[in-house]
Amino acid sequence: MGGILIKNAEIITMNKQEEILRGDIRIKDDLIAEIGSGLVPLPEETVIDAMGRTVIPGFVQTHIHLCQTLFRGKADDLELMDWLRKRIWPLEAAHDGESLYYSAMLGIGELISSGTTTIVDMETVHHTDSAFQAIAASGIRALSGKVMMDQRGGDIPEALQEDTAASLQESVDLLEKWNGYDGGRIRYAFSPRFVVSCTEPLLKEVRDLSARYGVKVHTHASENQGEIEIVQAMTGMRNIVYLDHIGLANERLILAHCIWLDEEERRILRERGVHVSHCPGSNLKLSSGIADTTGLIHEHVSVSLGADGAPCNNNLDMFNEMRLAALIQKPIHGPTAMDAKSVFRMATIGGAKAVGMENEIGSIEVGKKADLAILNLYNFHTFPSFDVDPISRIVYSATRADVESTIVNGKILMDRGILKTVDKDTVLRESDRSIKRLLARTTLG
Repeated sequence: MGGILIKNAEIITMNKQEEILRGDIRIKDDLIAEIGSGLVPLPEETVIDAMGRTVIPGFVQTHIHLCQTLFRGKADDLELMDWLRKRIWPLEAAHDGESLYYSAMLGIGELISSGTTTIVDMETVHHTDSAFQAIAASGIRALSGKVMMDQRGGDIPEALQEDTAASLQESVDLLEKWNGYDGGRIRYAFSPRFVVSCTEPLLKEVRDLSARYGVKVHTHASENQGEIEIVQAMTGMRNIVYLDHIGLANERLILAHCIWLDEEERRILRERGVHVSHCPGSNLKLSSGIADTTGLIHEHVSVSLGADGAPCNNNLDMFNEMRLAALIQKPIHGPTAMDAKSVFRMATIGGAKAVGMENEIGSIEVGKKADLAILNLYNFHTFPSFDVDPISRIVYSATRADVESTIVNGKILMDRGILKTVDKDTVLRESDRSIKRLLARTTLG
């Protein structure tokens, strides 16, 4: 019969009542089949004794660049546009299929190890199929797409400058190949990089294709004041006003960052149902600013969390993002702003809502996908445990080292610290070989 039975756990459900239970979780195929206490193991069921452990919904990160994981440590201490022009774009242009595969695997290994089970990923211009192959082999849940960049000239490397029709066709080809793979574990998202690098005809066609196929659009907006000045010079409008003007601002749109907003833009986000992915670690490191997530949530804007890319963070750790998301709001709005439960909600069910899967993932409930992480909080940095709110304990004290096991789609991807679908030694070795090869193709090496 198979299946998994998790016994004797503290269960942080994030259901509508946000219940915290003690008991057992039965997983059958890819679904949570039963939650209760004293559940008896069935024949051939794998039993995980979670006594003293905490089970949480797997984290949903709504802004990731797997293609950039190889560039970790190669673009430090720069602001956004210099970071892109001087480091990231030349390195992305140097990618080949093999390097992109190992960049993706390196990031996925880190994500699974730290309890992330779903990502919204933006790749680079070329070789995106290699990233999808890594996602497929690893077992992680993902919305991903090739980045689209058809704006000519400027400081964009020639290798990243696309023909509009070719960019659209390759995106559709990838969508038709990968969208819905493995029962919907992989989904496609159209991924125009940002207004600066995309023509209006491309963005309008993305709008129409998103509606036709019923898939998300994932892009950046209002991350940096210099970026906004460029968009205003190009279009005569601010970022989100422009996106709304061309019909892209709707419930299918996921916007990374949204730091520099005026009142009209906030109104558009709220009224159109646009989803904002908050990336505090990246925003601080690139000196981009601090997004007013407290205000956005108060205005009922959908806000979730993402680590962004490894060269602007420099890790993909949701524990780090949760802690930062809480702390950076407090000097501005006061100590009660952005409490632990609000942040944990953003990291789980909030992310699920952003990807349109709140009925499938983001909480531990019967009938939902079995996407879970098991934490071992028996350690110096998480004690004492007596009379401490479990969610505060996770947001403010826990670290990624406390993740013991990760389950996605009912499959154990990491078991007591051992990755099952990512060959750690091979990925680390090939990552070093790949970045050495990429640096030799640029002037950065």
